[in-house]
Amino acid sequence: MAAARPLDEQLCFSLYATSMAIGRAYRPMLDRLGITYPQYLVLHALWEQDGGTIGQIAERLSLESSTVTPLVKRLEAAGFLVRARSTADERRVEVRLTERGTAMREACGCLAEALMERSGMEGAQLADLNARVKQLWAALRDPLP
Repeated sequence: MAAARPLDEQLCFSLYATSMAIGRAYRPMLDRLGITYPQYLVLHALWEQDGGTIGQIAERLSLESSTVTPLVKRLEAAGFLVRARSTADERRVEVRLTERGTAMREACGCLAEALMERSGMEGAQLADLNARVKQLWAALRDPLP
């Protein structure tokens, strides 16, 4: 039986550890704003397309609806968004930003700047890295033929 490669040589571990480190870097700023990283992701999805359903938000974030629903409820309780039944189809619940939720977009602008500063990388380097990781993600998320 072959010996397992050290963790530091495994891409999956490097991506996981980097993701955790980014979360730790963002935490102080998000704490000051009164939101968690998963809540930030929900807000970000709504900044891209306000009025989406829980299912659309979940799909955008590659999460299950059952994971997104409690995040949306907490954001609604904090006044960042509202949920309402669709007038076209009462089975659908649409999620819309409030003024406070819309204003949070500008307040969160500092996150990308902080990541660039902490990483010591230029914007173009981070953009290239992001493109390569997204290419890997696209290849892995599609089911095998």
